[in-house]
Amino acid sequence: MKAIILSAGQGRRLLPLTAETPKCLIPFSGRPLVEWQVRALASAGVDDIVVVTGFEAGKVDHALEAISLPGVSLRTTHNPFFELADNLASCWIARHEMRQPFLILNGDTLIEPRIAAKVLEYPAVAPITVTIDRKDEYDSDDMKVRTQGDRLLAIGKTLPNDLVTGESIGCLRFTDEGAKAFVGEIERLLRSEEGLKRWYLSAIDGIARYQNIVGVRSIEGLEWSELDFPADLDRGVAMTDGWARRGL
Repeated sequence: MKAIILSAGQGRRLLPLTAETPKCLIPFSGRPLVEWQVRALASAGVDDIVVVTGFEAGKVDHALEAISLPGVSLRTTHNPFFELADNLASCWIARHEMRQPFLILNGDTLIEPRIAAKVLEYPAVAPITVTIDRKDEYDSDDMKVRTQGDRLLAIGKTLPNDLVTGESIGCLRFTDEGAKAFVGEIERLLRSEEGLKRWYLSAIDGIARYQNIVGVRSIEGLEWSELDFPADLDRGVAMTDGWARRGL
């Protein structure tokens, strides 16, 4: 199984920490974020991992070279437009890697290994599967979802709260059919004037609204965190300290 990690961004909301260090190299309990991600994916059987780089790409390349995982291919592809575009462009750069079943993991999502295993342990619920969590309240920065059973109806940060049934954690699974639909929607969106400013999940939203091929899988009860603000870093350190004590 292949996984693509979207790690082109600088992480400006964490300045000055990220002034010269990309977000994916922020250390947590002795390992950079991207290494926690790679090891979680590898523990679930992912053996081909592509990291999309951008800001300070050479530093990311160097960090990945230091990770030793026998049997796992670990490589990068570079997004030279990372300062001009949002992560839809990173997916466009990596579209040649989407010709077979694969996962996407956001470069700022820290996940415990059991999440990757749960995403892959059963047959896909749909050609595209969005991994979600649920909680009592959602804020304006959450990537919210509207679902009906295991079907995704819509995804976006501006969904009305009375329609929200969960949030995306930034990990998606694609079958061959899902990959083809996703690449097609990426290419369609990037032909529009606002395409460079789109998140890739806007492509998933479009597919979900007009094609019945997007499902969801919940990982409620498992540990993860999106790393956008200083408080998120404290939570990430606390989680990874616990994982390290458990030998993960």
